[in-house]
Amino acid sequence: MTTIRPRMGVVLPRDLPSPLVLEYARTAERLGFDELWVVEDLGYRGGLVQATAVLGVTTRIRVGIGILPAAVRNVAFAAMEIATLEQLFPGRTDVGIGHGMPGWLRQAGCWPERPLTFLSEYVTALRALLGGAEAGGVRLDPSAVPAAVPPLLLGVRGPRSLALAGQIADGTILAEPVTPEYTAAALESIAPTGEHSVVTYNIGAVDDDPHAAVEAVRPGLEWIGEADWAPHLAPLPFAEEFAALRARCSTREEFVARMPEEWVRLLALAGTPEQVRDRIDELGRAGVTSSLFIPAGPDPMAALTRLAAVL
Repeated sequence: MTTIRPRMGVVLPRDLPSPLVLEYARTAERLGFDELWVVEDLGYRGGLVQATAVLGVTTRIRVGIGILPAAVRNVAFAAMEIATLEQLFPGRTDVGIGHGMPGWLRQAGCWPERPLTFLSEYVTALRALLGGAEAGGVRLDPSAVPAAVPPLLLGVRGPRSLALAGQIADGTILAEPVTPEYTAAALESIAPTGEHSVVTYNIGAVDDDPHAAVEAVRPGLEWIGEADWAPHLAPLPFAEEFAALRARCSTREEFVARMPEEWVRLLALAGTPEQVRDRIDELGRAGVTSSLFIPAGPDPMAALTRLAAVL
């Protein structure tokens, strides 16, 4: 069987020092990555502004926004911003939209009463507005309507939200850790009826010494023992052992330090360039269309260059 390798991209670290943000984007393009994704987490940098900035200093690389919490922005004004981005940089942007982290949105006072219904209505209205149609009594001026509606993807986890992605979105963004097993389980819920992108995030490190690569990604996995990440682990053969280890450990740091190296390899993109390429091919066979690295290590610029060895 011929494997179509997923497009390869990188995530722009949310805490990257501001003088390095544009350099990071230019370097990712120069190294040959297909995609660069920005993140919008509460208290860090805004997704739309980051996307605009990096699109402005690059010419080829696709830029993804992952993700915009729907409840944060009025849909009409979100459509204005996204339409402008698509007009200025046509055909280079993927827009990720989701519920957002419930805890963060409650902190900000904007968690909707019916999150799934809200997200469905939001994306439907956004697509209509971007296409020049009316939604909620509003429409964009013809001068502001882009030539094409950019891909709208849902960044979601739960089975009902994944099913919604299959119904109304052009693709789905799966947060780390993403394994072939988790991808297959997610696609069962998504049940796409046509072409549907699957974008995945994974902690990544590449080194000629595979053990060094594993140790580099280990700290980035300390969160995955928490309850929010249970769906990612449920399809794996060691899910019960994984949960038992987390229960025995009093801290995240202890948990990740005691995690067997083989588990780390399966929950990240870590190893030699050949090993990581093979793992990305496995993800591709499971249905992943874009595989994104979250660079591991204290120096994101150096990590970015090492990751390019996979290309």
